[in-house]
Amino acid sequence: MPLYAYKGIDGAGKPVSGSREADGPKGLRQNLRRDSVFLTEVREVKGGTRMAATSGKTTATLKRDVDFRGLFENIGPQDIAIFTRQLATLLTAGIPLSEAMGALSEQSDNRKLQLVLSAIKQRINEGDALALAMEQHKGVFPDLYINMVRSGETAGNLDSVLARLADFLDSQNALKSKVSGALAYPMIMAVVGSLVMGVLMIFVVPQITQVFEDSEQELPLKTRVLIGVAHLLGGYWFVLIPLVGGSYWLLKKWANTPGGRARLDRLRLRIWLIGPLMRYLAVARFARTLSTMLASGVPVLTAMDIVKRVLNNTVLEKVIETARDAIREGESVAAPLKRSGEFPSMMCHMVSVGERSGELETMLEHVAEAYERDVNAKVNRMTTMLTPIMIVGMAVVVGFVVYAIIEPIMQMQQFVQ
Repeated sequence: MPLYAYKGIDGAGKPVSGSREADGPKGLRQNLRRDSVFLTEVREVKGGTRMAATSGKTTATLKRDVDFRGLFENIGPQDIAIFTRQLATLLTAGIPLSEAMGALSEQSDNRKLQLVLSAIKQRINEGDALALAMEQHKGVFPDLYINMVRSGETAGNLDSVLARLADFLDSQNALKSKVSGALAYPMIMAVVGSLVMGVLMIFVVPQITQVFEDSEQELPLKTRVLIGVAHLLGGYWFVLIPLVGGSYWLLKKWANTPGGRARLDRLRLRIWLIGPLMRYLAVARFARTLSTMLASGVPVLTAMDIVKRVLNNTVLEKVIETARDAIREGESVAAPLKRSGEFPSMMCHMVSVGERSGELETMLEHVAEAYERDVNAKVNRMTTMLTPIMIVGMAVVVGFVVYAIIEPIMQMQQFVQ
């Protein structure tokens, strides 16, 4: 097995070097990655021939790595967070930007991200700034990300901005995973329960109720309702499925119109349990994003224009637009938010205190932490409430079916006696 000499950066950002046996440069990178070492240079000791460098792969090597498996990969938020953290570590250690991009593109497990990072590295080598190169890949790097990188390049503290951005992405991903994970169990229960009841009504109930129809006796109301529902689902499922699908398509099309989306967003904020959760989630996202951007040197008006896009609610977006216009006219950040009535009064008060004390970024961070805790508490409370409610609901439906079947059987036995 060949022996390789290498140089790299460890997890603490310190330069390291050494030698290790491996079956090739790629195998060496994988082994060092398990030790939290980012490889920047490697050469084979025996032959003395340089096998790889920080300049990255050659075009031929890059073509060999691109196969059809990459077409089925997606670049997720977690991939971007990991890349951001690694790039901040390399820049803090004094590695040049182009060299760091080359090392990260080689070590990425995501083939699509490899291509994106290689393209960005090429643009940097041609003289473009990092933010300008990332603008060519807005599907991967959102406006918030690009503006923060641009402010870091302008201020000359790109490494610290990237570290702050990595913390922000990690917190957002963790919050999103918390909410999605908590809602997964009730959703799975709803889907499975609906499928079970559908099979029961289409295949089982008609077989049982056929006996009652043949007896020609007068059936109880609940049994007649059950038979009618079973006949409707079993006899017209080929009509009901397109009807439900078409209704859903029309609803989605209406929801994509400005008026439809505004009405749905306002309704979402008023739904029991769901509304407060969505509002607190939007407040936490607003505070965390605005704090991160202001701390990174992004102007407040630019930050407000970008922040409204992460709220995912037209009602709250309109409030931010109004607040941005008011700030341009000389007002504070807290005043228009409080006037809208859409943001909690405690959050507006904390923002006002932060503005008066000159520590708006710090206060916004405290707001984000407070409301993220509230979101976690509300998610846990909602999950705790929804689970027994769904179980009781399913039990009521099953009980209705069972009783609707048993009651006429008991009547037939009494008639025979």
